[in-house]
Amino acid sequence: MFGIGMTELLLIMGLALIVLGPKKLPDLARALGKGFAEFKRATEDFKHTMQEETRIAETKERLMEDGKLTPPGAADPLSEADITGGVNPAPKKTETPEQPVAEKSQTVTTTDTDAAEKNEEIVAEKESSRRSDHV
Repeated sequence: MFGIGMTELLLIMGLALIVLGPKKLPDLARALGKGFAEFKRATEDFKHTMQEETRIAETKERLMEDGKLTPPGAADPLSEADITGGVNPAPKKTETPEQPVAEKSQTVTTTDTDAAEKNEEIVAEKESSRRSDHV
């Protein structure tokens, strides 16, 4: 263990007992144990992360070699293809003839005129009800 023999280990433990005393030594041992456990957890987490990243990189490389994945910035070979289905398929383009601008403006004016007429009728009804209340 770290190149320390049994006699050196006993000497270090004896010095620690003399310097720290019997009351503080258990607290020190507990703190050292927690520190070593945390260090071990951190190294295991690091190893796991490195293995996961390596696996992801290998999978990505294999998919690129098989042609199932395109690298960033490359032309998409399927961009011109008509793809249907999938999780969120693109909405299909329906060809609807556009209304000429003149027809659109007439529709808007007709709607505006109808709304204006309805507003005038409502105002007229309110005024007539007020007049009948005053009489």
